[in-house]
Amino acid sequence: MKKMDYQNVRGTQDYLPQEEMIRRKIRRTLEDTFIQYGCKPLETPILNYTELMSSKYAGGAEILQEMYTLTDRGERDLALRYDLTIPFAKVVAMNPTISMPFKRYEIGKVFRDGPIKAGRFREFTQCDVDIVGVSSQVAEAELMMMALHAFKKLEMDVVIQYNNRKLLAGMLEAFETPLDRMNKVVLVLDKIEKVGVNQVLVELAELELSDQTVKNIEGFLLSKDNKQYAYFEPYAAENEQAKEGLAELIELDGYLNYLGIPQKCIFNPFLARGLEIYTGTIYEIFLENQLIKSSIGSGGRYDNAIGGLIGSTESFSTVGISFGLDVIYTALSMEEKQSNKNDIDIYIIPIGTLKQSLYLATKLREEGYKVELEMGNRKISKAMDKANKEDFPLVIVLGEREVGNNQYKLKDMETGEETIKKFVF
Repeated sequence: MKKMDYQNVRGTQDYLPQEEMIRRKIRRTLEDTFIQYGCKPLETPILNYTELMSSKYAGGAEILQEMYTLTDRGERDLALRYDLTIPFAKVVAMNPTISMPFKRYEIGKVFRDGPIKAGRFREFTQCDVDIVGVSSQVAEAELMMMALHAFKKLEMDVVIQYNNRKLLAGMLEAFETPLDRMNKVVLVLDKIEKVGVNQVLVELAELELSDQTVKNIEGFLLSKDNKQYAYFEPYAAENEQAKEGLAELIELDGYLNYLGIPQKCIFNPFLARGLEIYTGTIYEIFLENQLIKSSIGSGGRYDNAIGGLIGSTESFSTVGISFGLDVIYTALSMEEKQSNKNDIDIYIIPIGTLKQSLYLATKLREEGYKVELEMGNRKISKAMDKANKEDFPLVIVLGEREVGNNQYKLKDMETGEETIKKFVF
């Protein structure tokens, strides 16, 4: 019989116990924070009708290209969910008696047949919070505060970049961008931090925009004042979308300043978030140390999705935020490797003294130290290789002479300094 080639599907992976313990710690930390902010749990199906996931109020053309589709025995067109947002909007649309405002959280697997890179897979776990029924920017402010609170618990330094799609769309209108190319321009602008201004201008030219429109956008990109709200006031005076977007940003800033977190929340006038679903404030969360360049969380306001799903022109004020558990895990792992941090305080290597070494380890643990005892009967050279590889800060090599003298030597692996300690075996 032919031997089966065991391997994971590309873009998926197994997590062994040590890895899964860290992932579950992240999940518990996020879930505890969500509950602390008054969010209620929700569970939605992984399988959905393709029509739902591909509706005009869903993720947009770019994500639809990455959607996994299938048919069941009844030849119904189905799709695996690519996020938790549209399934949530469906729940609200199907349950009109839900009391508003409604704050929910959901943690679950989603699937995208997209590019694979550090922290980005094709099967991954999203951790989402959404608020329905709050038109004020207080909802955005609370979600941003919640994100900072969660990452503080995880001991991760992050910064939140934010913008407003109304302001961005209003500016592009003012620059005479054709309506049928608006979304393509937004997608190009969204890449500015990855590819730089020059490449953005090249790609804008390829969209066959007028010379004047490209010149106007270039002036916007290169202006030294484009992160000051005063820069946008003349455009807001002439354009209703820009006016609404600027007013929402000023309102949001009022909350962020009062909360004392403006240094962690930075206005980025070019942040676009390519998804067509967004209608107002948008934001992305980045590591301050930039170990991972892409965002580790994101979200925004999408007021038209729920009404659109039920065929209504009614607007449902909705804002959400999503955390990628897998990319957060990857970032934590990279930080751990970079810092060479090890949870063990002392590594004990017995040389014919296993019983006495176990006793010493027990006493040191009682004093609060985290101690690993070498029980694999390694030779001292192999054990010291392990000590160096795993970056144990302190090592004790315990032989019969040390036991006979009622003492042990504590070696600092960074400095090489040895300290003799008295101990009765």
